[in-house]
Amino acid sequence: MEVAVSSRAKTRWTILSVLLVCAMAAFAEDIPKERLDREYQKAVEEYNAGEYAAAANLLEPLLPYAEKSFEVHELIGLVYASMSEDAKAIDHLKMAVQLKPDSTAARINLGTSLLHSGRAALAVEQFRKALQMDPQSFDANHNLGEVYIQSGRVADAQPLLAQAQLINSNSYDNGYDLAMADFLLGRLDEARQAAQSLVKVKDTGEAHNLLGQIDEKDGKFIAAANDYETAAHLDPSEGNLFDWGCEMLLHRTYEPAIAIFERGAERYPKSPRILIGLGLALYSRGKYDEAVKALLAATDLSPADPRCYLFLSKAYDSSPTQANEVIDRFRRYAEQEPGNALAQYYYAISLWKGKRIGGTNVDLSMVESLLKKSIALDEALPEAHVQLGDLYADQHEWAKSIPEYERALALNANLSDAHYRLGTDYVHVGQREKAQKEFAVYQELRAQHLADLDKERAEVKQFVYAAKDASATKP
Repeated sequence: MEVAVSSRAKTRWTILSVLLVCAMAAFAEDIPKERLDREYQKAVEEYNAGEYAAAANLLEPLLPYAEKSFEVHELIGLVYASMSEDAKAIDHLKMAVQLKPDSTAARINLGTSLLHSGRAALAVEQFRKALQMDPQSFDANHNLGEVYIQSGRVADAQPLLAQAQLINSNSYDNGYDLAMADFLLGRLDEARQAAQSLVKVKDTGEAHNLLGQIDEKDGKFIAAANDYETAAHLDPSEGNLFDWGCEMLLHRTYEPAIAIFERGAERYPKSPRILIGLGLALYSRGKYDEAVKALLAATDLSPADPRCYLFLSKAYDSSPTQANEVIDRFRRYAEQEPGNALAQYYYAISLWKGKRIGGTNVDLSMVESLLKKSIALDEALPEAHVQLGDLYADQHEWAKSIPEYERALALNANLSDAHYRLGTDYVHVGQREKAQKEFAVYQELRAQHLADLDKERAEVKQFVYAAKDASATKP
C-alpha cells in the first residue's frame, strides 16, 4: 500500500503506520532476495517507529540493488523528508513517480515535499494530477486546498476543502481550514457550522477561538466573549488570553479586561501586546500610574513598536509622576527612529511636560527644534502644529502661534483645544470677531465630546485587530 502524506502547515509529516509491499524483482542476483526483503522490512519498522536515521542507514545500502524499485525510492524519500532533507527526498520521490506515474499517493508525497522546499507551483502541479487520477482522494483535495488557502486563493480552496471534509468528516485539520476559508469568504453561517462540527471532532482552544472570531464578525458579541473565554480555559495560550482580554476591552468591560491581561502578563511576561492591552485597559479605567508602568514595560520589550508610544503618551498625559522613565523611553525611540515624525513629536512633548511637572527649567529651544523636525518629516501632523502653537503662545509670540493653530485646524477641524487656543490668541491681537467664532466652535465640540472618544475607540480597535493579524499563524 502506498503512503500519502498530508501537508498540514503545523505538522511537517503525518506518519502513517503502514507496511509497504516490497517488490524486489530488480535486485541483483548476487544478494539473496530474502536478505533484501528482511532489510527492507526492518527499514519499514524503523520508519513507522519514527527512527528515521536508522531507516535511512538500512535503505541506503539497498539502493544500488533496487534502482528500479518504486517501493524503495518512495520509502527512502519519505524518510529523508521526515529528516528535513528535502533535496534528497525530492530526488527519490521524483523517481518513484517516474517508476509509477499513475500512483496518486506518490504524486501527493512528491507534491508535499516540493511544497516544504518552497516550490509551491510544482507542488500544485503534482496535487492537481493526483486529484485528476482520484477525485475522491482526501489527501489530494485537502493538500491542494491548503496550498490555495496559504497563497490567498481562498475561493479556490473552499470547494476542495469542502470535498475533503465530505470524504473524511473526522479530519480536524481539514475541518479547521474549511471553517477558516468560509470565515474569510464572509460565509459566516457556513463557517459557524463547520467550526461547531470541528469542536465535536476535537474540543480545542483554537476551535473555540475561531468560533469567537466568527461570532464577533457576525455581531454576536456576548457569544464571542464566551467563545474566547472557553478557548482561554481550554488552552491558556498567549493568543487566546490576548483575544479574550481584547474582547472585553473592545466592549469597554474594563475590570474583566484588566484581570485577563494581568493573568496573561503573569504567564507571558515577555509579550508586548499583552502588556499594551493591560496598559490600555488600566488607562481606560482611569488607573493611569499603573497604565504607564505596563506601557513602559511594553516599550522595553518592543522598542520599535509605535503602538507602545501612542498609548504611553496618552497615559503619561494623565499621569506624569514617572516623567524620567517616560522621557528616557521617548528619547530612545527618537534616537532609534530619526526619520519618524511621531517619534520626534513624542520626545518633544514628554520632555516639555516632564520638565514642567518637575519644576525645573525647560530647554524650550530643544522642544521647538524637535517639534519643527517632526513637522518637517510630516507636515500633515496636526498635533505637532498645535503643540508648536502652544509653545509660541506661552511666549506671547502670537504672530507665530496663530499660523500653527490655523494649519492644525486645516488638517483636522475637530481639535477643540486648538479652537480655544486660537480664539485666545485672536483676543490678544484684537481680532475679537474671529475669537468669538473659535470659542463657539470650541463650545460645540466640547458639548458633543464625540470626536476624542471616537478617535480613542478607533485607536483601540486598530491596535486589537492589527495585533491579531500580526500574530496569526493560520490563514
